[in-house]
Amino acid sequence: MLSRLALCLLALSVAACATAQDDPFDMKERSLPGFTTNTAQRIIDLSELQAGGPPKDGIPSIDAPNFVSPDEAAAWLEPQEPVVALTLGGETRAYPLQILTWHEIVNDQFETGSGSLPVAVTFCPLCYSAVAFDRRIETPDGERTLTFGVSGFLRFSDLVMFDRETETLWQQLTGEALVGDLLGTQLTVHPAQILSFEQFRAAYPDAVVLSRDTGHNRDYGRNPYAGYDDINRQPFLYDGPPDDRLRPMEKVIALKLDGMEKAYPYSLTREQHVVNDEAGGILLVVFHADGAVSALDATEIADSKEAGSTGIFDRRVDNRTLTFRWTDDGFVDAETGSRWTITGRATAGTLAGTQLARLPHGDYFAFAWLAFKPETEVYGGE
Repeated sequence: MLSRLALCLLALSVAACATAQDDPFDMKERSLPGFTTNTAQRIIDLSELQAGGPPKDGIPSIDAPNFVSPDEAAAWLEPQEPVVALTLGGETRAYPLQILTWHEIVNDQFETGSGSLPVAVTFCPLCYSAVAFDRRIETPDGERTLTFGVSGFLRFSDLVMFDRETETLWQQLTGEALVGDLLGTQLTVHPAQILSFEQFRAAYPDAVVLSRDTGHNRDYGRNPYAGYDDINRQPFLYDGPPDDRLRPMEKVIALKLDGMEKAYPYSLTREQHVVNDEAGGILLVVFHADGAVSALDATEIADSKEAGSTGIFDRRVDNRTLTFRWTDDGFVDAETGSRWTITGRATAGTLAGTQLARLPHGDYFAFAWLAFKPETEVYGGE
């Protein structure tokens, strides 16, 4: 099964791609063929949905994930390859983008001291958006756990998910219900971070890694979107609002706090490595270090160009505000001289063992973030 971009850009003719963009629903009946979604409940016009190539479940979610040790994963995962790191209840897991690129959704479950915590780890390659959601929602009838799949639709080039319980459609980048019985519901986001596999192993030696044993035969390690991560390209099937502040395919580190959003362009953060900033009343620091390659550049992900790993953290520790700088030894704070990793943990110095609080952020192509968050403030450099 090919990816949507492979289907529409590589395998299909221009005429076939045009067909994929045709109206994917019956406007007379206001229905979505193949879905039982209640389209009477919606906050978007159905015409905003575009067929992305593969049909419903044509890109299969992973619903029974298996995990292996980092040592086992090292047999097929190169040190520079990107993974999504997620920590919940004291346990950390890595979800390699070489797998997520082919499946886009992993329905997983963590065991914590207070019970099971069901999550959906998602990745939309067209937006480079990796977001982890809590699969539990509150309804008038009590708590409900959802299981997500890939609908086959795109909206502003972003993955539209559906839940298998009600077939409500959900926006992947925002976690908002768009069409269906669960309209008005917002999924809770769990902070996650894209790191290189090598950085992940160093930071979390006792963690586990999503296995290639997915129940599906895919060419893991190979990028079906070769050449897509190019700042000179145009986004695939994007018909959303333009934003001239940044080039559409520039990557940003985007921060979402109560009542405000801010985006830090890679073109600045890769050069500066550290941004000491304040946003939404929070004193924060943005880290950007080399280590991880892009998942969407070369045909073989391991051969791709350097993209780097990023993180945004609260820089207040024990009622003290730290000021960070970049040195040959990495991230160092000016107040104590302690050395810090890309995961926000001090590994040497007075504060060794201290963990900075991670703030909710992600890495995205600029067009995607700004389409959904047009009021975002864009960082302009020092």
